[in-house]
Amino acid sequence: MEDICILWFRQDLRLEDNPALIEANDSGLNILPIYILDDVNSDKWKIGSASRWWLNESLKKLNASLNYNLCFMNGDSKICLDKIIDTFNVKTVYFNKCYEPWRIQNDKEISSNLLNKGINVYSLSGSLLFEPESAMKDDGTPYKVFTPFYRKGCLQNSPEPRIPLETPKNINFLKHEELSLEELNLVPNKDWYKDFDKYWSPGEYGASEKLNQFLETGINDYKDGRNFPSKKNVSRLSPHLHHGEISPNKVWYEVKEKSESMDSYRNGDHYLSELGWREFSHNLLYFFPYLPEENLQKKFNNFPWDDNQDLLIKWQKGMTGYPIVDAGMRELWKTGYLHNRVRMIVGSFLVKNLLLHWHHGQEWFWDTLLDADLANNSASWQWVSGSGADAAPYFRIFNPVTQGEKFDPNGDYIKQYIPELRNLNGKFLYSPWEAPENVLQSAGIELGKNYPEPIIDLKLSREKALAAFEKLK
Repeated sequence: MEDICILWFRQDLRLEDNPALIEANDSGLNILPIYILDDVNSDKWKIGSASRWWLNESLKKLNASLNYNLCFMNGDSKICLDKIIDTFNVKTVYFNKCYEPWRIQNDKEISSNLLNKGINVYSLSGSLLFEPESAMKDDGTPYKVFTPFYRKGCLQNSPEPRIPLETPKNINFLKHEELSLEELNLVPNKDWYKDFDKYWSPGEYGASEKLNQFLETGINDYKDGRNFPSKKNVSRLSPHLHHGEISPNKVWYEVKEKSESMDSYRNGDHYLSELGWREFSHNLLYFFPYLPEENLQKKFNNFPWDDNQDLLIKWQKGMTGYPIVDAGMRELWKTGYLHNRVRMIVGSFLVKNLLLHWHHGQEWFWDTLLDADLANNSASWQWVSGSGADAAPYFRIFNPVTQGEKFDPNGDYIKQYIPELRNLNGKFLYSPWEAPENVLQSAGIELGKNYPEPIIDLKLSREKALAAFEKLK
């Protein structure tokens, strides 16, 4: 029986700049590429519904790029790997690192098991620009504030991000079938995802196209334009980055090159700092593995959260009566994506106006976002609630009316996702309940019938939130 190596794909569904693939190819051994859907060890953080749709589409593309040699498996990854090892003469296993706590623990156990069997294990860095251990404070402790983490810990004290690696040529793959992609049953039973492919093209090629599109039309005026959800100044790369269809290293260097060539340093630098936020979130999860479950700031353990399921459902469905909030929640449901400015608005509304625990928002985003990422999702919800690292201060409560007026001044975004308000203009578009009856009638709006009344009073809910936060002192 010939010697082979296993190339284990996880959140690195690409060929270009894939360190594990490069190392496997350099070994000279025939490569058995595998993907394991491990819903056992992931437990409550198994992949959410929207992300499963994306994963299914991405694996189709990856399998095609591997000349249909990708071996699909389902179950406990330790057992699945042992099954392959019992079938073939495996000399080495290659994979790129992941940073979720359950994966880190699982990888340790797998590596120990393989080494005990005399099998070499290589765990490579292919998902982050800066390894968590490299971006530490001078006293050896992890950063909890973003700016010094990024400017000093990453840009000054860490090695430069790796130059992207080219896709190897003449790769020798081994064909072995366990399950078909369809037998992984990734596509959710809910059919709300049926329009996703109108907005997205999962896979390595789609990721590269999205980056090119951003560099051509989005990066110019990125620093300011990124705040306006109807503008094209966002990269929309987050689902591609999460599933590893494009490496952050490729994005980093292409953005740098583009911004330098067009003399647009401020826009390029600001986008790179957003990649830095991604690094910061993963850093927090790495050093504080309880981030998805527990408040980083323990004083929030005593916060008097409400538990109103009716309000939660109205928030989820985009039926709060506050147009910018509802537009955001409907964008999320329709496209599997939510503009970052609007993420902050809907997040603030949930935890500060409705006083519902950030866990509710985290769980909804986990299931409905195509870019659902444990590090980013957890860190961002803790940030907006005030309980996390470098968090928004407790008194920062986004006003959905003024946020709409400022960042959707023509109402393009609101009207795109709330067509029942398309005939309402001016200031009343952001606060329909204040419009005179004749204005509502001429716009074809009947509050409480075809668009909801506000589910809470902004002023009273703000006062209630501030009073609750004040007690934490």
